[in-house]
Amino acid sequence: MGRLNRSLSLAAVSFAALMAAQGGAQAGAFGLREQSVTAQGFSFAGAASGSGGVSSMFWNPATMTFVPGFQSEWHASAVFPQADINPTFTLPPELAGLGGSGDIGRDGIVPAGYTGYQFNDRLWFGLATGAPFGLTTKPNYVWAGQFYARTTSVLSYEAAPTLAYRINDWLSVGAAVRAQYFKVRYFSATPLAGFPSAGLEGDSFGVGYSLGATLTPAPGTTIGIGFRSALQQDLEGDFIVAGRALTPIKARIVLPETLSVGVSQQVTDDFTLHGTVEWTNWSRLGSPRVYSTLTGTPLPQAPVLPLEYDDGWFFSVGGEYRINPNWAVRAGVGYEISPIDVDNRTPRLPDADRIWLSLGATYNWSDQLSFDVAYSHLFTVGNSDINIGPGHPSYAGPVLVADVDASVDIISAAVKYRWDNPARAIPAPIVRKY
Repeated sequence: MGRLNRSLSLAAVSFAALMAAQGGAQAGAFGLREQSVTAQGFSFAGAASGSGGVSSMFWNPATMTFVPGFQSEWHASAVFPQADINPTFTLPPELAGLGGSGDIGRDGIVPAGYTGYQFNDRLWFGLATGAPFGLTTKPNYVWAGQFYARTTSVLSYEAAPTLAYRINDWLSVGAAVRAQYFKVRYFSATPLAGFPSAGLEGDSFGVGYSLGATLTPAPGTTIGIGFRSALQQDLEGDFIVAGRALTPIKARIVLPETLSVGVSQQVTDDFTLHGTVEWTNWSRLGSPRVYSTLTGTPLPQAPVLPLEYDDGWFFSVGGEYRINPNWAVRAGVGYEISPIDVDNRTPRLPDADRIWLSLGATYNWSDQLSFDVAYSHLFTVGNSDINIGPGHPSYAGPVLVADVDASVDIISAAVKYRWDNPARAIPAPIVRKY
């Protein structure tokens, strides 16, 4: 158990490192999909059926039963978003003369850590740490859309103690408790003299859960189903104008649940195919109401956060080829249907449908130590325009019509270590299906 304590301490260190994590959202709206370098190489195909190794517990805690012994992984993804917003029409017309946004994206690092410990031939314990939500956008301070966006920031830090149980040789189940810190900053220009920034800042701590199951109906075939619950965050903070906190505020945001289904099929001894379908209930956010803590009534200056997102969908396929005992390569393509479209798109988060193209590789240094790398390029498809006018949930007087040019590059690396001796692994149970 000494090595277990040492590994859990290292996992706690990786959780503390999350305090430096910021970046553009890459899982629809302000979700972060970059939780596994291994799965990223497939464009996250089969993440819920175990393609990510220990890190697959983020999507499906039951996948831990596929990883023997005592293993830890440390992942880090460098995210390089680029997004330029160029106004084509404004009311009043003078706003157009203030120019475009410049590049609103902010580079960031998204770390994650995982540990799985096989207690016996049926029971596994684990710990996952990561940042499932995040967003930082910051346009030019003075620009045509300054009344709709200046600084927007979403940060989250999460730790999830996890338990998995192998019922028999074809069925495993798992569960995790998710403890999450969440912080929001939401600022724009005001029509006051000098156009100072005004907005909301608040944070909260919430608890949710994850559930999952894996089925192996035939040798080489794995089906995984994972569910991450909705998570309520009761934000407390301040309404701030020109850097001065004027009124304490509170707001309730219910973060969305996610259902992931993964399928993995071993085609030959060296080649495996993976697929994923994922649904995220972003529509549950609606437009959260903001209240004055002092009076308990809606804040007059900003009574709601006008989100009004749709649901999000993600589809991907990928494959892995094992070249030899030391090297494996993988690739995948994904298509994401964003919860944001022209009816609710704003300069804070000009998200749109996009395609993922990914490559990855694993190098096994020894039986205990291995390294993963991955690269993804994301580009938008279809309509990515902004059209804020009467009827738009964020409309506040000025009209803003603009073109958006956006793309993302993600470079990731991971270190994996097995603490026990692979030659003396805990044997899997022998259980008949019938």
